[in-house]
Amino acid sequence: MKIKYSELIDQTLYFPTEEFNVSENNLLFHDIPLMEVIEKFGTPLKLSYLPKISQNIQKAKAWFKESFEKNDYKKNYRYCYCTKSSHFNFVIEEALKNDISIETSSAYDMDIVKALYDKGKVDKDIEVICNGFKTDDYLAKISDMINSGFENITPILDNYRELDKLTESIDTTFDIGIRIASEEEPKFEFYTSRLGIGYKDIIPYYSQKIAEHPNARLKMLHFFINTGIKDTAYYWNELYKCLRVYARLKKIAPEVNSLNIGGGFPIKTSLNFDYDYQYMIDEIVSQIKKFCEEEGVEEPNIYTEFGSFTVGESGANIYKIISQKRQNDREKWNMIDSSFMTTLPDTWAISRHFIMLPLNRWDDTYERVFLGGLTCDSDDYYNSEQHTNAIYLPVFSDTKPLYIGFFHTGAYQETIGGYGGVHHCLMPQPRHILIQKDENGEFQYEIFREKQEPEDILKLLGYR
Repeated sequence: MKIKYSELIDQTLYFPTEEFNVSENNLLFHDIPLMEVIEKFGTPLKLSYLPKISQNIQKAKAWFKESFEKNDYKKNYRYCYCTKSSHFNFVIEEALKNDISIETSSAYDMDIVKALYDKGKVDKDIEVICNGFKTDDYLAKISDMINSGFENITPILDNYRELDKLTESIDTTFDIGIRIASEEEPKFEFYTSRLGIGYKDIIPYYSQKIAEHPNARLKMLHFFINTGIKDTAYYWNELYKCLRVYARLKKIAPEVNSLNIGGGFPIKTSLNFDYDYQYMIDEIVSQIKKFCEEEGVEEPNIYTEFGSFTVGESGANIYKIISQKRQNDREKWNMIDSSFMTTLPDTWAISRHFIMLPLNRWDDTYERVFLGGLTCDSDDYYNSEQHTNAIYLPVFSDTKPLYIGFFHTGAYQETIGGYGGVHHCLMPQPRHILIQKDENGEFQYEIFREKQEPEDILKLLGYR
C-alpha cells in the first residue's frame, strides 16, 4: 500500500512540472529552495518570482508569431498588460522589459504612467490603451497626457459622452477605440455587458459622430469576454459577431486597423491543468483571417490584454501549520499562521482554487484535513478540489513543523484584500519578498515590504 505523500502525488497529479519539483524531501518552485527562504524570512510570507512575468509574456509572443507564420497573417501582434491585475511597480517594470503596451482602467493608472515616465522607465511614445468607464478625472488625465506629447494613448470609448468630453479638452489629433458591449453568458444575472456600446449602435455612431470629426481617428475595435478566451460555443459566437462589426466598420472607416480581443488566458490553478494555448491562438488567428478574406477587407493588427496570465503564476503565499484541531470524529482542521480571507480573498469571495502543496515532509504519511485561517469568521477556510474535493497533507506533528504553499497567487489578491490596510480581525499583512536571478543564475532576495506590526495597525485605527 502506498502511504507516502509523494506517492499520493505520483498517483493523482501531473508531477513534476516545469514549475515544481522535489529535492531531498522538500518542494522547489522554479528551483527556488523554499525551505531555505522560510529559514531566512519566516512565515507567513508572500513571494513574487519576477522572471516568470517575462517568461509568460515571451511565451505568448512566440505562440502568436508561430500562428501568424502558419496562417500567413500579414499584420502585427501587440501584447498589453492589464495593470488592474497587479499595480505594483516591480510587476509593471518587469513586464515593460518585454516591449509591451499597458492597458489601464482608472484615473489612478494614468498617474502610474506619469510616475514611470518621471523615473525614466518609459518614454512618451509608450502605448497606453485606456479602458473602463471614464470619470471626469480619468478623462482629464488622458487629455492632459495627450496634450503633453503622449501620442500613443488610445482611449477606448465606453459610452457616447466620453468622446464629447475628450473633444472639449484635447487640442490635437488623437486616436480612439470603441468597446463592444458583448453579450454575457446565460448564467449571468444580466444579458449584456454594462461596459461598451451595443453591436447595432457602433456603425451609426461612427457615421454620425466620428467620421467627420476634426481630431479623433478611430483606430481600434475592442472586444472583451468576461470569462476569458475559452474553446466554447459562447466565445466563438461572440468573436464572430465582433468580426461582422469590424468588417462593416472597415468598409466605411479604412483608418480602423486594430482589433483588441480582450479577455485573458487562463492560468494554472491545478497540477492537472490542461489548456492548449497554441491551438486557441491558431484558431483565433485563422478565424479572423478567413473572415476578413471572405468580406474583402484588410485583416487587423491583433491586440491582447493579459493580466492574470502575465503576473498570476509569479506569486506564492507560504504558511506554517501551527496547530491541528479535531472537530468530531472525522474532521481535522490544520490551522495556518495567517488568514485566507486576508491574504487570499478570492478563496472565499468567489471560491477560487490555487495550487496548494506542502513544502516539506514529502516522504511522510498523509491524512485528509481541512485548512483554517486565524480569523473568527466561519468563511476563513480552504477546501481544495485538487485531490477529488479533499485536501491531503503529511500527518500533523507537534515535533515536526509542516509548511504549505499556495501558488500562482500573483493576480488581484493584494488589491482585493486591501494591501497595507486594516484587515478582517486585524490580521497583519505578511512580509513580501521579491525574487530575481542575477547574471550567474543565483537567486537574489529583496524585502519589498515588512510585515505589519501592531503599532502600524493601531495608527491606522486612530489609537496612536
